[in-house]
Amino acid sequence: MKYDVVVLGAGAAGMMCAVEAGKRGRKVLLLDHAEKVGKKILISGGGRCNFTNIGTKAENFLSANPHFAKSALARFTPKDFVALVEKHGIKYHEKTLGQLFCDGSAQQIVGMLEKECAGVGVEVRCGVKVNGVRAMNVNDDSHLGERFFLETSLGDFVCASVVVATGGLSIPKMGATGFGYDVARQFGHEVVEVRPGLVPLVFSGEDREKWCDLAGVSTEVVGGVATADKKQVLPLRQAHGQDDNPKKDKSLKKPAPKFKEKLLVTHRGVSGPAVLQVSSYWRPGGEVRFDLAPGLEVFGPLLAKSSERDWNSAFAALRTVLPTRLAERWVRVKANVSAGDWTNAGIARLEQELHAWTLTPAGTEGFEKAEVTAGGVDTDGLDARTMESKRVAGLYFIGEVVDVTGWLGGYNFQWAWASGASAGQAA
Repeated sequence: MKYDVVVLGAGAAGMMCAVEAGKRGRKVLLLDHAEKVGKKILISGGGRCNFTNIGTKAENFLSANPHFAKSALARFTPKDFVALVEKHGIKYHEKTLGQLFCDGSAQQIVGMLEKECAGVGVEVRCGVKVNGVRAMNVNDDSHLGERFFLETSLGDFVCASVVVATGGLSIPKMGATGFGYDVARQFGHEVVEVRPGLVPLVFSGEDREKWCDLAGVSTEVVGGVATADKKQVLPLRQAHGQDDNPKKDKSLKKPAPKFKEKLLVTHRGVSGPAVLQVSSYWRPGGEVRFDLAPGLEVFGPLLAKSSERDWNSAFAALRTVLPTRLAERWVRVKANVSAGDWTNAGIARLEQELHAWTLTPAGTEGFEKAEVTAGGVDTDGLDARTMESKRVAGLYFIGEVVDVTGWLGGYNFQWAWASGASAGQAA
């Protein structure tokens, strides 16, 4: 069975790629091992799919090469995807910070992509296992113009282009595997160490005893990574389909941004948008830091009232900016250490710690709870305009399998659309 393009993975990036290739008159086969297309799209955004962010820029992505995403993002913008959504009559709304959601359900986005695939003649096959991909002898006249041979549970295929859109390791219960990384290595590509991204952080036993009975308490913070301990950046190795010596992640050299969003205390550590954002930049052994009262001076009034410098006064001041339970616990934990004598210096230290609550997480909730996989196929080996391999003509990598990871808020979907469109317009 012969095709011009075979796309491996019928998620956001793979479906967009198939559509764009089909528009060019290419004979396209879209394969997925799952029983239906777009499974990860369906669970996104609480079932309403945060399908893009209108403020998307390359700065919203983490990669060993911070410039790599610029070309694809410029070629297919949020406005382009919104135009597609409007073409299909899908109602949507902006929630916060440029995040666009369906008014209805994520199924509308999947249905839209299915209609687009059908409209350009893309053949979609689900429940198909790909057993191997290998390069063909292009000098064989019987297969002129065909570069790849694929062995699958559906049969064998030959094609001119293979697009790897198999995603990362996040949410393994939905079938996530390291297949895309295996294909990349097979054809000589390096893989930047993969790790859970946009994932809750887990406390050590000591911090868990101090804070985790407050599970469910939430407050707005400014969060960031205080340090990323380079000596303790651990490869996940074969357990997650990696080499013993994956390529070092050069993104450690770049300071992590700060995020003003909600923090949520959980029964094991912390979560919420601020924590998920920070987690993509965190490394084992490193610290995270949160400003619990952004832009406010909380304990200053105590300095002017020497007769009211005690635990109750500190608690009364803090409860005006934090939930009562968190304010009470924070003062109990911190006041005894930082301002036990209630001197000017002690109160100043208490104020300082409020704006720099520093924690050393024991780890993350892992790929099971991660929204994305950070790291992936090294962008040094890919053409930024087309997503084609620089090593093997006709081989493309798109979406989450590539070392480009977006912030929370629709950015990863926009990367999927943009990288998929770029490859589809070239494959």
